[in-house]
Amino acid sequence: MIYDCAVIGAGPAGLSAAINLAQTNRSVIVFATKEEDSAIYKAPEINNYLGFFGVSGKELLRSFYDHAKKYNIEIVNKKVINFYKSGNIFTINASNEFYEAYSVILAIGTPKKTLLENEAEFVGRGISYCAVCDGMLYKGRVIAVVGESVEAEEEAEYLSELAKKLYYIPLYKKNEFHFKDNVEVILSRPKSVSGQEFVNAIELEDKILSVDGIFIIRKTMPADQLIYGLEFTEEGHIKVDKNMQTSIEGLFAAGDCTGRPYQVAKAVGEGLVAGLSASSYVKRIKEALTKKD
Repeated sequence: MIYDCAVIGAGPAGLSAAINLAQTNRSVIVFATKEEDSAIYKAPEINNYLGFFGVSGKELLRSFYDHAKKYNIEIVNKKVINFYKSGNIFTINASNEFYEAYSVILAIGTPKKTLLENEAEFVGRGISYCAVCDGMLYKGRVIAVVGESVEAEEEAEYLSELAKKLYYIPLYKKNEFHFKDNVEVILSRPKSVSGQEFVNAIELEDKILSVDGIFIIRKTMPADQLIYGLEFTEEGHIKVDKNMQTSIEGLFAAGDCTGRPYQVAKAVGEGLVAGLSASSYVKRIKEALTKKD
């Protein structure tokens, strides 16, 4: 099946976009992380969204989900690793399952482009963001896995089957970990990476670990790692026009990833515009394909 639109992110912008796509009779799939990983979920009280004074972020997000379910919108809890465009079709790799869509909307919030000092310069030279994609390159080697959420443990378990030694560095709080004997859990904050041609060490707050590779497993992939060719503003946000169109035709963006202010109202409004713009784009593409036939 080729969806009319794939929405990456299920916060205010992503769900607003999905609802407006559904209202124009477009098929849509939404890729979501766990609700509790959303920035809005953690807000104890929201007082600047019209008509919902004093509501908690958790309650507001639940209302958004309930609204989306009224339209039977397909929401899947899969992490998008990357995607690319070939002709008129986007192919999305979500947890190593592949989906196709005529358009894509990025509503990924504000994930940091880099987590560690010197990270960017070692991408592809010892820094990786996908265990299944690059794990075999480190078979029998010493690696570190930096995990932003519990979901990273699954990728660490996979890598532990390949690695000689694995250091697991969680950026979240948890009392117990259950890994193979070749895995050592390090409860210290990572700071930077170093090396020459390739990574050879990761520096923590209290020690330096010698490694052959580092896997950084984020809740959401940074936009510049999701697809090649995106343009960004000087502040590092995704550059869009008034229709929320990015530098790639058929790819739209909405919400915090496009810039300040980081407010629910702005995200919902941009999601609406992105959804309607994607719907119009898909209509043009399908009409063109019909004329060719």
